[in-house]
Amino acid sequence: MRLTSVTVGTSRPRALAAFYARLLGGTVETDDEGWALVRTPGGLSLGFELERHFRRPVWPARAGAQTASQHLDVQVDDLDAAVGHALACGAVLAGVQPQDNVRVLFDPDGHPFCLFLD
Repeated sequence: MRLTSVTVGTSRPRALAAFYARLLGGTVETDDEGWALVRTPGGLSLGFELERHFRRPVWPARAGAQTASQHLDVQVDDLDAAVGHALACGAVLAGVQPQDNVRVLFDPDGHPFCLFLD
């Protein structure tokens, strides 16, 4: 077995595919109203599937609020430069930053993702 892709539920498949393609230097390969697919330079594909009843996740989790069911971890060489790039692509920096070598951001649909130094 070999993992090839991760699919994320969203209210805006096309917008999220465009965001992650810019962020990761990938290409949008499939793009329709209900589904979009991004191929990344590292070989992993990201799928974005329309969820008609999508609710933005809240991070960190709060009782009674929609929790994030997953997040993406992206290794970077220069954390400050990577955060600047992510913000320019449309990400938002989270108010809570739990570690010095990690930055938590939100994509345009509110999913958290992490940039980290190894």
